[in-house]
Amino acid sequence: MNEVAPAPTRVTVRPVASGKDRSRFIDFPYQHYAEHPFWVAPLRMDQAKVLNPKKNPFFEHGEIELFLAENAEGEVVGRIAAILNGMHLQKYDDGNGFFGFFDCIEDYGVTEALLDAATGWLRERGLTGVRGPTNPSMNDTSGLLVDGFDREPSILMAYNPPYYVDFLERYGFERAMTMWAYYVHEAYVNKDKLRRGAEIVLRRNPGLSLRTLDTDRFWEDAAAVLRIYNEAWSHNWGHVPMTEHEFQHLAKDLKQVIEPEMIFFLEKDGELVAFSITIPNLNQALKHVPSGRLFPLGLPTLLARAKLGGVYEVRMPLMGVLPEFHGRGFDAILIDATIQTGIKLGYDACEMSWVLDVNTPLVNALDKLGAVRDKEYAMMERAL
Repeated sequence: MNEVAPAPTRVTVRPVASGKDRSRFIDFPYQHYAEHPFWVAPLRMDQAKVLNPKKNPFFEHGEIELFLAENAEGEVVGRIAAILNGMHLQKYDDGNGFFGFFDCIEDYGVTEALLDAATGWLRERGLTGVRGPTNPSMNDTSGLLVDGFDREPSILMAYNPPYYVDFLERYGFERAMTMWAYYVHEAYVNKDKLRRGAEIVLRRNPGLSLRTLDTDRFWEDAAAVLRIYNEAWSHNWGHVPMTEHEFQHLAKDLKQVIEPEMIFFLEKDGELVAFSITIPNLNQALKHVPSGRLFPLGLPTLLARAKLGGVYEVRMPLMGVLPEFHGRGFDAILIDATIQTGIKLGYDACEMSWVLDVNTPLVNALDKLGAVRDKEYAMMERAL
């Protein structure tokens, strides 16, 4: 007997116009993924802060318009954000806008209506292309998961069901870039080979020294990281410079979760030339707080899970080497230090994410190290 396909959802898409609408926009993923075993709920307070023009410095140069999709009964069945990124346009002048915060039920008609609304908003502002997802920029959670759906995402990494890929391609999106999440487990990587390589690099570069974060000079080191990040990543595909306010905003958030021993700096003759930042994968604790609310029960649960060894992995979201020192193996020193110290602190694995598919030197180095391409992400784009 042939199955009858479900009737398309009758949907209305409208801009978020009130505080109640904004709450429904933030709430939708918690309902949408309620029965999904691998989605990890982000903290609602963090989601609200990202979308608040008074609290997120992205709005100093960018605009975001939020849209809700509702069915005939007034229930939310999808959401999307249309995004104008002023720093991207200043650097590239390519007419590209963005979409993000995209979630919808498994109904292509809902996706189509949401994308029509978002792309229409971008066209009205003279933009000629759209790329995404970014939440709201490439410096935040970004990318569409295209492989690795049966595993939980690491902290600040995206998760979505497989049909999002199909729906976006049906709408005319094509892949603009592939990104990888590499999984490095201490039991499988060639630590001795990496250590020998790091020692050789140190010997070949007199005046090169490694140190960890000094919390007494946190903001001085943070300013240096911003300078190196914007220089080191300047030629990477899609890179958008962080403003000083954006980086201070990020650093303030990271300061609450970092372990200083896992933040490394390389200095050449006393000048900072490279860094890496590795943070605990708090998603391993957050998955036990599916409501995304810290109070009244979320915070005690989160702290208990973290203290009881529930967080045993880390993620390296940022590493940068000044361009004039590229190709000299400085990244090997940072990766070696991260692995060695992480093991001492009780972590047995690290996700390095994301790594651009076109970053051949780093991709080759991680493949030789024994790292595994654990998840695949993509940035999608189409003309308007």
